[in-house]
Amino acid sequence: MPFVMAIDQGTTSSRAMLFRGDISIAASAQQEFPQHFPASGWVEHEPEDIWASTLATCRAAMEKAGAAAADIAAIGITNQRETVVVWDRVSGQAIHRAIVWQDRRTAEVCTRLKADGYEPMITDKTGLIVDPYFSGTKVAWLLDNVPGARARAERGELLFGTIDCYLLWRLTGGKVHATDATNASRTLLFNIHTGDWDDELLKLLRVPRSMLPQVKDSSAHFGDSAYELFGGSIAIRGIAGDQQAATIGQACFSPGMIKSTYGTGCFALLNTGATPVRSHNKLLTTIAYQLGGKRTYALEGSIFVAGSAVQWLRDGLGIIKHASETGPLADKSDPMQSVYLVPAFVGMGAPYWNPRVRGALFGMTRNTGPAELAHAALESVCYQTYDLWAAMRADWSGADNATTVLRVDGGMTASDWTMQRLADLLDAPVDRPVIQETTALGAAYLAGLSAGVYPEPQKFADNWRLDHRFKPAMSAATRERKLAGWGRAVKGLLASDEGE
Repeated sequence: MPFVMAIDQGTTSSRAMLFRGDISIAASAQQEFPQHFPASGWVEHEPEDIWASTLATCRAAMEKAGAAAADIAAIGITNQRETVVVWDRVSGQAIHRAIVWQDRRTAEVCTRLKADGYEPMITDKTGLIVDPYFSGTKVAWLLDNVPGARARAERGELLFGTIDCYLLWRLTGGKVHATDATNASRTLLFNIHTGDWDDELLKLLRVPRSMLPQVKDSSAHFGDSAYELFGGSIAIRGIAGDQQAATIGQACFSPGMIKSTYGTGCFALLNTGATPVRSHNKLLTTIAYQLGGKRTYALEGSIFVAGSAVQWLRDGLGIIKHASETGPLADKSDPMQSVYLVPAFVGMGAPYWNPRVRGALFGMTRNTGPAELAHAALESVCYQTYDLWAAMRADWSGADNATTVLRVDGGMTASDWTMQRLADLLDAPVDRPVIQETTALGAAYLAGLSAGVYPEPQKFADNWRLDHRFKPAMSAATRERKLAGWGRAVKGLLASDEGE
């Protein structure tokens, strides 16, 4: 039985997993790498750290499983999206640290693009809004701020890529410069209707076409790994951005199915089928996956802070030592206090999209302590998910009937407290699958599909298994009171920005 290897390159760590032909996990390895914060709202990664940790975890997972390169049918890559690397076409040397998706340094550029009236055109073509979150303005910043970069780019000496593209280039020894449609769709440079880089957008953001990778299906033969990396070449046959990979891993192949992933941030995707749905509530229209040249679209809501709110409790405040302590601590909170954390540490994502605001706590009293802060941090993730859920139902005519269950995955789903509160506030069931590493599973599936190891999507969907269903148990009056309090907190934070 051949293995399929998934590379899951995330915001705070790199991981490799080996899946068997029956999609069970044979081995896993994970390694954290440093985060760099050179200025307020700036977030960077060292590309060499990303590459070294990826290579180390691949080798470690193979060793744990006792697998040689010949035992692995294919590699699938999934990645933190929108993070940008620009590197030398010949040497492979990055010209600057990677600018991470969370980074807000291009906020002024985005404000100018909006003021100049470009956002409707950009949204029509890309399905995205103009925000520092996306890759395009980050590339422009690098070309404008790294000495000599723009001239080098114009001469064709530099390559641009999201993390999947950079890893593919490194894995193939610099032979392949390509990405998939899901990652391309997050750049502000790609037309999701034509399926190609858009010359008008490239001109607007001043990004030379020569820098850009070839765009392929999410399940395709991208290239082969260099022999010396793993003691043999392995075909790289699947690529998808992390949230799209999770959608695939959750087997959300039918229009109306919705998943929400809880990692550093939180991302909900609603499959809308072959038709892109334009949002009227500041959600994103994006490509869910592309198979056989056919694009499937989704509505997406992005929350910038989810698991990182728990990291803040641990690393910033020091009130917990391990994330697993948060739920039990929240259980001890004073039920008479209504403390709300709006965790806008790097601005607010959907459906507000305000890059300027910063986080705030509302409702604190003299008796507010660690338990109440833990409660507020976990609950903030649930409130933000509710906002996305409500926006999706408003945007898509089929959502009222279809989005009756939310499939969840990611690190925070291990917290029963959080998942129960999520079901309570949504007033809908929340399903946690047996295999919670759905992002890696999605990447493995795409690679295994191309390699002939895994079946077509609907048969793969039959393998999805439920671990636990969280059913709503909160009274309507309590739910409405809590949601109203959250609404006032968000309104207060947004008003503070308008008052500046």
